[in-house]
Amino acid sequence: MKKQAFSVREMLKVLGRMAPRKLWLGGAALAALTVLMGMALLGLSGWFITATALAGLAPASALVFDVFMPSAGIRLLAVGRTGARYAERLVTHDATLAVLAAMRQRLFLSWARPQAARLLLQRPARLLQRLTSDVDALDNLYLRLLVPAIAALGAALLAALAYGFMRWWLGLLTLAWLLLAGWGIALWHGLRSRKAAVRRAMALEAMRAQTVDLVAGQTELLMAGQLTAQVQQVLDSDARCARADERLYQSEAAAAKAYGVVSAMTLSASVLLMAWLMEQGRINAPVAALGILLALSALEPFAALRRGAEQAGRTWLALRRLAPALMAAADTAQSLPQPMQTMAFSLQSVRLRQLGPVDLNVRQGERVALIGSSGAGKTSLLHLMAGEQQPDEGVVQARSCSWMTQRTELFQDSLRNNLRLADAKAGDEQLWAALQAAGLGRDVMALPQGLDTMLGEGGLGLSGGQSRRLALARLLLSPDRCWLLDEVSEGLDAVTAADVLQRLAQAAESGARTLIFATHWQREACLADRIVYLQAGQVKAQALRGTPEFEQLMAKLRPDTLGAVAPQDICFSD
Repeated sequence: MKKQAFSVREMLKVLGRMAPRKLWLGGAALAALTVLMGMALLGLSGWFITATALAGLAPASALVFDVFMPSAGIRLLAVGRTGARYAERLVTHDATLAVLAAMRQRLFLSWARPQAARLLLQRPARLLQRLTSDVDALDNLYLRLLVPAIAALGAALLAALAYGFMRWWLGLLTLAWLLLAGWGIALWHGLRSRKAAVRRAMALEAMRAQTVDLVAGQTELLMAGQLTAQVQQVLDSDARCARADERLYQSEAAAAKAYGVVSAMTLSASVLLMAWLMEQGRINAPVAALGILLALSALEPFAALRRGAEQAGRTWLALRRLAPALMAAADTAQSLPQPMQTMAFSLQSVRLRQLGPVDLNVRQGERVALIGSSGAGKTSLLHLMAGEQQPDEGVVQARSCSWMTQRTELFQDSLRNNLRLADAKAGDEQLWAALQAAGLGRDVMALPQGLDTMLGEGGLGLSGGQSRRLALARLLLSPDRCWLLDEVSEGLDAVTAADVLQRLAQAAESGARTLIFATHWQREACLADRIVYLQAGQVKAQALRGTPEFEQLMAKLRPDTLGAVAPQDICFSD
């Protein structure tokens, strides 16, 4: 428990650094000001109505009674309360949304680490739950707990101050009663509903994952005879969620009843106290009306804590889940150790599951083709060089690199923003230059919105060849001097593949970049200075360009008819 409490304190510090302190404090102050103006408006209105009625009983008093100042105060408080309420909503929601956006960014950064892609594949539903539901649950901490608590404190202080002018001990008693009763009920409600809120969150998470499995795998479940069992699991999770909802509703009703009872007791006590003070001649009737109305409105801000207290258990669960990722250093530049000055990559006695041991050195500016049958370990080697996976044994040293996989990853966004994933500061001139170099400039110019053209999910709106060229343009924008390529021309027709490879070769040669690519094609391997042949996770042979062994290894690859472009036209010169 002590360790958890420490984690929560650290987590709160992290949350505090994600939004400017002025936003946090300003929103809370505006919320308190709104409550205070509302209480003052109600109290002043009661005082004014009572004083006006009493003044009207005697003509002499009516003539000298000032109706302008109180009415002006009422108008000022009414307008001020409306403005403060609007500003409070604006500032508090701005602060909350800033924090939620910063948290999502930190989560993404914490997942952009070695083996992150494998974890995402293994637990996509769980991590999506962290990114959406858990992050959203944290808005309860500020909007429904911290802000209402501060506003309620302000209300208690105002009521205590007003009663303190009548009797000092009465002010202290009022403050103690309001804080103990108002915050106490919220605390009791939060503790009572905590388990139900956690169970509801867990049941919802399970139901979502089970429903996705049911919809996506209904054919396989039917063939395995497990469809009915899967449906029953979804129904069981739904029943658990319904039971948790029922407990939350019961707790909410009990809290509302408790606040109602306390409010009635407070109002009754204030009536008796005001009557006693009037009997003693300490106050007059208008002041008594003001005191009663202040007591009537003092508990309203505390009642606003009910919603936050009800979801406190869910917020606590989200804090525990997100704390490790958010408290971790957000530095994604955990690059692998740098190799020697002349080396771009160095692998020494490296093992990774069925891969290894592998010893491989790649000089800067060298172009190396990794070949071998499927499952030989080519992609695993690229994972190690990119720092995406850590070896089980051995040492990997690598310079910063960019990786172009055989699957083009495009997002539902503009062409400009898809390109700027490689360089966020790239200007339009650089973007157009990269598009021209990739052979896509003319196609983008023909689009009505040019770089602002929106792509659909997964790059919908572009053909396969255009998507590949866009990925190539993004690679050309990368400032890294080392490129890792995995089946870059796979799935392209011969002419498009030849053009993409030719442009890639020209860009790499002009920039003296290091190229390492896994391939099954002769058209890609002809770019290499050296071919490394992998078999069963080990390096079985290596050959330099111009040697008979190089040609023998090239013969193991798939030939390709490149149409009008001959293979030698895209290969580097010896």
